[in-house]
Amino acid sequence: MPAPERIPPRSVTADPHAAELLARGELSVRGRIREASNAALFCTVALDGREATCVYKPVAGERPLWDFPDGTLAGREVASYEVSEATGWGLVPPTVLRDGPYGEGMCQLWIEVGADAELLALVDGEEPEPGWKAIGFADVGEGRTALLVHADDERLRRLAVLDAVINNADRKGGHLLPTPDGRLYGIDHGVTFNVEDKLRTLLWGWAGEPLTAEAVEVLGGLRATLAEGGELAARLAGLITPSELDATRARVDALLASGRHPEPGGEWPAIPWPPV
Repeated sequence: MPAPERIPPRSVTADPHAAELLARGELSVRGRIREASNAALFCTVALDGREATCVYKPVAGERPLWDFPDGTLAGREVASYEVSEATGWGLVPPTVLRDGPYGEGMCQLWIEVGADAELLALVDGEEPEPGWKAIGFADVGEGRTALLVHADDERLRRLAVLDAVINNADRKGGHLLPTPDGRLYGIDHGVTFNVEDKLRTLLWGWAGEPLTAEAVEVLGGLRATLAEGGELAARLAGLITPSELDATRARVDALLASGRHPEPGGEWPAIPWPPV
């Protein structure tokens, strides 16, 4: 029997059948990602002679949270992917909800990260250099502070808009995955879609600035497909609650009404901890 064809990550992310491979393929656990706060298993998935690596997060391994219903994080990860796909930006790796060796869970394509992309930095001085956006000052020890900055990168700016829509409460630096082919993906979207404003992110560099024309167009498209009877609304209906779907619509409406990137609200920590 011939060995399955190995599909490089950069190819399978652009493959329209990637979700089918994840959803229907034979899932084999190869190890555990120990630094993850919830159970996250490194796996391979194989179907019809094709194979890829992926992450499988079973619902049974989710750690209870006081502000999110138990057993809902996997569905929120899939919902984030669905919204990302609806934007056309492709910022979240292919993600599905499926049964696996430890029960139902989220299955997401594994992304190989490029080594040469610098998206975050600590710098001296009060203002960022050209090409960078300020996040805030960080304690670096011995009574010293440094300015934490992120790249002024259109890929990050798109991700900042997506995070505002899905109400991402945990956009850390370690969740940013630049690839060798120049793409950027965001991962770990379990704490999203809360009805309350919980946006916590390192991507505050555009706070209060006007949205790009591209972002306004994308948000207009989201508004249409999130409406009652819209395709995205139907996809999200089985993944988040009706009140969370309504809150998502309201966030899109608010972004379009203001025409600007959101600013920290003050009632919730603006930056996740640890930030990386």
